Amino acid sequence: MTRTAILSDIHGNLSALNSVMEDIESQRVDRIVCLGDVVGYGPEPCACLDRVMEFDFCVLGNHDSSSLFDPEGFNVAAEQAIFWTRSQLERVGDDPEASRRRIDYLCELPRTVRENDWLFVHGSPRGPTNEYVFPEDTQNLKKMEKLFSLVPRLCFQGHTHVPGVFTADHRFIRPAETGTGYSLGDPNAKLMINVGSVGQPRDGDPRSCYVIAEPGVLEFRRVEYDIERTVRAIEEESDLDNFLGYRLREGR
Repeated sequence: MTRTAILSDIHGNLSALNSVMEDIESQRVDRIVCLGDVVGYGPEPCACLDRVMEFDFCVLGNHDSSSLFDPEGFNVAAEQAIFWTRSQLERVGDDPEASRRRIDYLCELPRTVRENDWLFVHGSPRGPTNEYVFPEDTQNLKKMEKLFSLVPRLCFQGHTHVPGVFTADHRFIRPAETGTGYSLGDPNAKLMINVGSVGQPRDGDPRSCYVIAEPGVLEFRRVEYDIERTVRAIEEESDLDNFLGYRLREGR
C-alpha cells in the first residue's frame, strides 16, 4: 500500500519546507510529490527547488511558469517578487551548472500527472496551472459540474492555499470538520482535494499544511515552523515586499 506525501505551494519558504520534510521523515511515506508553486513570494527559491528536485515528481504551478515567462494577473507585490525570483534563478555565481539545472527542471515540469484514477494538478482539472477552485465555488453548480466531469476519481490540487475536500454533491469539507482525516472508502465517489500550502497558508492557520494519501484514507497534517526566520529573510531583500512575510504570521 503506497503512502504518498503531497505538498503544494512552497513559495520559496525554506524554513517551512524543512519543517515539513522533518515531519514527513517520521511518517513512513513511500514517495513525495509536489503540486507546484515551488517558487514565488518567498526568499529562498533556489534552495527550495533543490529539495523538490529530489521528489518523485512535481507539476507546474503558475508562479513556477511566471518565473520563466511574463507573469499574468499578478498584483504588484507578487509581480515584483517573481521578477526577483527570476533574477535568483538566473544568477550564475560560482555554480553555473546548478543555475542551468534549476531552470531546465522548471522548463520540463508537466502540467498534469495522472496515475490510474488519481490526477495531480496545480489549479484545477480544467485549468491545471491557473484556474482557482475556491470553497465558495461550491455555489457555482455549472463550474463544479464541469470540473468533476474531468476528474477520474481523485484530483489533488493546490493554488488557493486553502485545504479541504470538494465533493461531487457541491460541498467543501474543511479538515477541522473531519478530525484532519478523510475516508476514501467509496470507490465511486469523485473528490477534488486541495492539499493546502506548505509555504503560505491562507486558511487562518499559520502552520504549514500538506497531505498524506493512501488508497483508503487521506490525512491533512499541520506543521509549525520558524515563521520569524522567513520574515527576517524577506525583510533583508529590498525587492520583496515585507507584507509577504508579515502575512505568514496570520496564515492569510
